[in-house]
Amino acid sequence: MDTAAAEWTATDGPEHRPPGRRLGAWCAALLFAAVSVAVGFRAADSDGVTPVPQVLAFLPWLLAPTGLALLLTLLSRWWLGTLWGVVLLGPLAWFIGPYGKVGDPAGRPVADLRVLTSNVEFGQGTGSLVAAVRREKPDIVFVQECEYECDARLKDDLSQDLPHRRAVEGGGSEGSVILSRFPLRPTDGVPGTMGMPGAIADVDGHPVRLQLAHPMPPLPGQVDLWNRELGALRDAATTDPGAPLILAGDFNASQDHAAFRRILDTGLSDAARLDDADRTATWPAVTAPAFGTQIDHVLVSKDFAADRTRVLDLADTDHRAVVTDLTLHSRG
Repeated sequence: MDTAAAEWTATDGPEHRPPGRRLGAWCAALLFAAVSVAVGFRAADSDGVTPVPQVLAFLPWLLAPTGLALLLTLLSRWWLGTLWGVVLLGPLAWFIGPYGKVGDPAGRPVADLRVLTSNVEFGQGTGSLVAAVRREKPDIVFVQECEYECDARLKDDLSQDLPHRRAVEGGGSEGSVILSRFPLRPTDGVPGTMGMPGAIADVDGHPVRLQLAHPMPPLPGQVDLWNRELGALRDAATTDPGAPLILAGDFNASQDHAAFRRILDTGLSDAARLDDADRTATWPAVTAPAFGTQIDHVLVSKDFAADRTRVLDLADTDHRAVVTDLTLHSRG
């Protein structure tokens, strides 16, 4: 080994450099280590334990600490660290891409409908939701965290345009409602800590399964519960594979969560993905769209095409609403 190579090898660690450069190298190493843990769980198709699922919700934003750490390695002349950062950028860029297969429905179009989903944060955003419904004129509305007063107001203000409903009544975050222009037949829904009602809509003579999603968030100490309730939604998606399905709501999960990807793997597609609006942040509303994550979704079976999917800002709630125009196609 020549002298230059020996010197490079002996001094290319954070501990073998002047104090200023040493601090920069150690900071870079800590940042790279944290990002590597999250990327490792994403690559392993696992959500891990706290704080991994919480960090995975913001996976695209891991580019920021990775870029900062890369800059620190250059300033501190830690070249192995620079290589570490460059290697990390590869899987990060790959995982930021949209997940899942998409395709056009095979059959002819038979019905058009507009769907809106909104978490109104303990009912506080009900007034804004009513205004949005009157403006957007959706055919089906999924409402989460619709407590008693919210439920009563929706009955009073929207029953003429959306006369059919399926609700799980509850206070705080437990209440949820499906409102519809189309007649509804009740189904069992999905049991959970918060209400997740279901129904079958008669969409111009075509039965369409509706299921509201609102699993518990992955709070520290509740990650197992979050996983179980997302698993229950996955099971519901496979209950009747021959029927068109709309599964919509606040999933408290993004495409970077393995538990959510398993729902997509049943054959569902995110309407936002179908309409090139994936990664549009829906929470937290106070920092979106500049900073946030997409946890509010309208998932549809392969019977649907999506168009004009957009995210709406509503006052007095920490979530943005999602509205999309769907076209139902016949099978075959």
